[in-house]
Amino acid sequence: MQAPAHKMPIHNAQPAGASLGVEFAELPDAPLPEAVRQQQTQPPAPNTNSQTESPSQTTQGTPAKPQQTRRILGIMPNFSAVSADVKLPPQSPKQKFVIAAKNSFDYSSFFIAAIQSGISMAGDSYPEFHQGAAGYGRYYYHTLLDTADSNFMVAGLWPVVFHQDNRFYTLGHGGAARRTLYALTRVIITRNDQGNQTFNASEIIGTGSAAGISTLYYPDKYQTWTKVGQRWLTACIIDSFNFTLKEFWPDINHKLFHTK
Repeated sequence: MQAPAHKMPIHNAQPAGASLGVEFAELPDAPLPEAVRQQQTQPPAPNTNSQTESPSQTTQGTPAKPQQTRRILGIMPNFSAVSADVKLPPQSPKQKFVIAAKNSFDYSSFFIAAIQSGISMAGDSYPEFHQGAAGYGRYYYHTLLDTADSNFMVAGLWPVVFHQDNRFYTLGHGGAARRTLYALTRVIITRNDQGNQTFNASEIIGTGSAAGISTLYYPDKYQTWTKVGQRWLTACIIDSFNFTLKEFWPDINHKLFHTK
């Protein structure tokens, strides 16, 4: 028997799954459930509650968490970051490689590589590359190859082999120290496809594989175990700081640009 109108649940004023649909839409590779897509096409039911809810609050009345964006500062790729408290279905192997490809061949990757190459050449990181336009070209294509190697090993191949999730899940709760520790340790802790925490073999083996592949195109003096180990460790350190930036980016974006 249908309940009287005055006893209808207030939460029916907003279609179920609407907020979930927004969070899915912010993640380019997350499949949107059919039920959510259908509900998004339906007009919202009239609000029977006399008190209007602030758009900056959740349905429970607590302030909404700032969300991840597809890019950091409008340039850096941020395709694999997941907003706090968002739950997503497991990735398919194709989705993992799509993220790796986007991180490697997005237009911003070529722009960032250009900056990195200029800095490396200014510091004469590899004297064998020389200076001038030809030298810069050598720095540039080596940087692009390093980026692609790392992305396809860390976010593509090994997550498929080890059945691990290549996305970064924002913690978003607790103090700055707790969140920083969480982000820094994501290089050794990740989620598997079942959503359980596990050792991040994709990161450790992936960065090591990329460092090993780089011996194919770097000069002979940089192909020693010591040099490979240095590039391996450097890649892990850089990734840990990238995770930290992603953890706090929603808050930074919200405070600086007032973006929810």
